[in-house]
Amino acid sequence: MPAANAVVVFTGLPGTGKSTLADRVAVAMGAPSFAGDWLLGALAPHGVLRGLDRKTYLRLYTDLLTTLITRQLLLGQSAVLDCLVDDETVDRWRTLTTEHQARLVVVECRCGDVTVHRRRIEGRVRGIPGWHEVDWAHVERMRAEFVPLTDAGVTVVDTVGVTVDEAVARVLDRIRAA
Repeated sequence: MPAANAVVVFTGLPGTGKSTLADRVAVAMGAPSFAGDWLLGALAPHGVLRGLDRKTYLRLYTDLLTTLITRQLLLGQSAVLDCLVDDETVDRWRTLTTEHQARLVVVECRCGDVTVHRRRIEGRVRGIPGWHEVDWAHVERMRAEFVPLTDAGVTVVDTVGVTVDEAVARVLDRIRAA
């Protein structure tokens, strides 16, 4: 298994496989998996998210995850994240991991077949307490907003045409190589 002190970030649109891969890689690494949707679901019933402008909302989201990463790094442990990130967040987390002599591996999940992607979204129920289910219209709105990462170190995994086991093996190989 990969050595300790790796922060592995899975990002991408809903339905691209990031949660599945994050959870499987976390188990293989013996590391916790932190999912942004689960954090927000815990906050939503308390009204914390109500009325926040988009910039503040996104900053809260990444700051919560940053705190969890920092805690793991201070313990000399790895972490796996399932979340949406942008290039600025990747830069922040790269600085953080470097300060803690850790490695940052970013995996952008994609689903290269729109029909498969839509079927995944329409056929799933995540059941996150306090959080909404995502429908295809939501994914389409996010597709218009989501900017693919430009960082040269990002590993792109198209989850169409590969098994989950094959995708996990590819990511674990990337972590070992980092």
